[in-house]
Amino acid sequence: MDSNTNAINIDTDMLINDILEQYPASAEILMNCGMHCVGCMAAAGETLAEACIVHGLDPDTILDELLSGLSLGV
Repeated sequence: MDSNTNAINIDTDMLINDILEQYPASAEILMNCGMHCVGCMAAAGETLAEACIVHGLDPDTILDELLSGLSLGV
């Protein structure tokens, strides 16, 4: 089996809705970081980087949180 089959493929240029759709567990991680994007209308057209900037958060830090949490199965 290819080890990249289950690779988590998220970057800061992805739309929040796309992240939530592809990785439903990301909702809890984002909420824990203070980003309540799950029910936000802006999530449809806002990238992870844009949402982080709006919330005063560092996009790379939040990306690391997502990748770490999702790889642990959070």
